Amino acid sequence: MSLLSDFTHWFMTASDWAAQLGYPGAFIIGFLSSFTLFLPTPAFALIFVMAAGGLNPIALGIAAGLGSAAGELIGFGIGYGSRKLLVKKYKKDLKRIEKLFQKYKGWLVIFVFAATPLPFDIVGIFCGNVGYPFKKFMIPTIAGKIVKYLALALAGFYGIQWLSSLFVLE
Repeated sequence: MSLLSDFTHWFMTASDWAAQLGYPGAFIIGFLSSFTLFLPTPAFALIFVMAAGGLNPIALGIAAGLGSAAGELIGFGIGYGSRKLLVKKYKKDLKRIEKLFQKYKGWLVIFVFAATPLPFDIVGIFCGNVGYPFKKFMIPTIAGKIVKYLALALAGFYGIQWLSSLFVLE
């Protein structure tokens, strides 16, 4: 078999499997992708494939984004739980970083990291550690994660349609 046919077979199998998971599966995929601190997961590819499989990209992006934001609570909780330990050892450094975070619009930093493939776990742990208000952490996290997964779902939905139109033989 050629590499192209292997990929096509994998893609078709993954599309069928992902479509069976539906929107609850997208939530779980998003959650697990954020739950695993510092470990990469195939969440981006799975959401892309689910959208290419015909699921509504808007609903898919929202479901995966909400799941991913829920998974980020793990990092926030770890940061919050380790607060006493790190504050004793790095009090001056944390205060300096916290002031910079507040000065340069912390909510915007959270949103940008959540909406891009930047390492968000660091932001979640930091916010929990310095006692950043939970509500101020979650709102930009949810918004950013939804934006990221909407972009992936829309790319999968429309990108595959566009690519297949290029290769349709009549």
